[in-house]
Amino acid sequence: MSQTTLKLYGVPFSQPVRAVMWLLLNKQRPFEMILTNPGSKGENGSRHPDFLAMNPAGTIPTLFEPESGFALGEAHAILAYLCNSHGWEDVYPSEPKARAKVDAYLNYHHRNVRDASIGLVAPKIRKDLDIPDLIQNNARATLRGALKALDSGWLANSAFIAGDSWTIADLAAYVEIGQLRPQFTNVYSFDDYPNVQRWLTAMQNVDGHDTVHVVLAELGDISDEPPSMDTIRNANKSALKALSAELATLA
Repeated sequence: MSQTTLKLYGVPFSQPVRAVMWLLLNKQRPFEMILTNPGSKGENGSRHPDFLAMNPAGTIPTLFEPESGFALGEAHAILAYLCNSHGWEDVYPSEPKARAKVDAYLNYHHRNVRDASIGLVAPKIRKDLDIPDLIQNNARATLRGALKALDSGWLANSAFIAGDSWTIADLAAYVEIGQLRPQFTNVYSFDDYPNVQRWLTAMQNVDGHDTVHVVLAELGDISDEPPSMDTIRNANKSALKALSAELATLA
């Protein structure tokens, strides 16, 4: 795989996009970030015909290799593909049982951690959507269940989700859970989950964390007031600037 022509479509504000960015930066693999507006039919949108020809689902992130013409959507599939292509077995083990533990969490993630995270953050970002209290309460209940499972299960006897070192399962989990922390959006307290708190601190020390999370640091606390569209745009701009500076060191 070329280290100079790999393209990643999306926006830093997207949690799954951040997971892929984090892996690539951590492994010091150059790539080009193509700003893509999710759900838009415009020229730079994920519902534009050209984009749909590459990824019929119209989702971000999408990975594209110009030299081979290979395109791939879905963050978890992209993370696994990158690891398989580059032999990054330290973060996606080849041993069947060790890999199965990673895959088990990734399969669990979508209908639990990710759904709950979206249900908590979306109402804070877009109050105009008037998301019903029932949906927000269900999201909180789902997140409580997921955090309990992580705290008393996955993280009770190991430092990370699938063992004593981080894997792509941890990247996928952190970009959703970590964004809720007081130093970012400040929309959830983890006081009842000591193992989750320990894990959050450990993940904060994984190389690439700070660059990937510039967008959230710039967005700031949204617990009381929703951010303006200008704030969101400026946060994405700051994130892209920080990403460009980091990528320049990899060239």
